[in-house]
Amino acid sequence: MPSNKKEGIIFGIFMCFGMVLIMSIYNTALHGFSAFTVGSAVIQFIITLIIAFIAESLVEPKARKLALSLPYDKSKERNFIVAIAFCMVPIMVLIMSVYGLILTALMIGIEGSIFTAYLKIVGLNFIVALPSQLLIVGPISRKLLAKYIKPLTQKPELNI
Repeated sequence: MPSNKKEGIIFGIFMCFGMVLIMSIYNTALHGFSAFTVGSAVIQFIITLIIAFIAESLVEPKARKLALSLPYDKSKERNFIVAIAFCMVPIMVLIMSVYGLILTALMIGIEGSIFTAYLKIVGLNFIVALPSQLLIVGPISRKLLAKYIKPLTQKPELNI
């Protein structure tokens, strides 16, 4: 887990990159690859990554505060990780599903009620986002942070 603001930003980038990658592949598979081009996928990925990072930056402090207020054994880091995921993923899914709804409307159109389409998108995204966060992206991001970033951000000890 990040221990300072710089690590928090880097960790957020890792998490957003992984989640946007997984959710982009998933949503492209849901809607078909008929309109898929590498160029448009890269542009869409970059825009989605920026939007997700901004949303994550706004949601994370509130999700952290909420997770810390819940009754669970806080002495175990794993419990905090699960608590923050359960606080953060639903909010991020609600926000990013609005973005997904807009993309869907622009790219393939929406039939019927916008509200019904939004609820469908939220449900479809949530069933992939939570397990992806808990089982894939979160563990990989924490390993990357611990292996490559934490050693660079730790201040060297002076042995006098």
